[in-house]
Amino acid sequence: MPGDLTVVVLAAGGGTRMKSKTMKVLHPVAGRSMIGHVLAAVQETSPLRIVTVVGHQREQVGAHVHDLVPEAMLAVQDEQHGTGHAVRIAMETILASGQQLRGTVLVAYADTPLLQGESLVRFTEEHEAAQRAVSILSGKVERPFGYGRVVRNAEGDVEAIVEEKDATDEQRAITEINSGILAFDAEFLLDALPRIGNDNAKGEYYLTDTVQLAREAGLHVGAHPIDDVWQTEGANDRAQLAALGAEMNRRL
Repeated sequence: MPGDLTVVVLAAGGGTRMKSKTMKVLHPVAGRSMIGHVLAAVQETSPLRIVTVVGHQREQVGAHVHDLVPEAMLAVQDEQHGTGHAVRIAMETILASGQQLRGTVLVAYADTPLLQGESLVRFTEEHEAAQRAVSILSGKVERPFGYGRVVRNAEGDVEAIVEEKDATDEQRAITEINSGILAFDAEFLLDALPRIGNDNAKGEYYLTDTVQLAREAGLHVGAHPIDDVWQTEGANDRAQLAALGAEMNRRL
């Protein structure tokens, strides 16, 4: 039935650039862990289930997740081979438990502490109303350097997400960026995940490759621009963590 929402929170990365013994997503922002902020936001979507993908320091991260959301499922990604690989492990964990997967799958990241539940509700509602295979939570920024660009056609449909290093000069001028937060039709996602390849510089399975698979199948792909791009900002190092903390304090 259409109201089924599965949320996948990606929390397996090591966060080596933090230069800390504390796992990245456990670092606090305004008195709550980064993953704690994200779990609070995704719970506002009233999901059928929340699956957190854990890897590095899984004992600490998993225990913390269960303290906050006792009913959350944990999926273990022993080796990190990209976002597509992480989501595939999450889907396999759900199916292995004997549960059915249908409706919408929302993929979020555990290091975006300013993310708001109301934004995710609007995003998933628009995704379902438009009957898309894939929806991208996008942002408009003045300086898009380093981000994947959202390439649209004349009708406004999303044709591709092009990474900075692969972009043409024309594409680099695009100011709409991919936040990484995605919504999928569950049936399409289950079909697409095994077909994602890893023929790229990093040898990883990128979840964004589903955009091309959906387009090739003639399915609808859209993007939902968010005005408040801070909500999608992640923290990969101490400087970014400090910036997010300062912005959180300003808002509080």
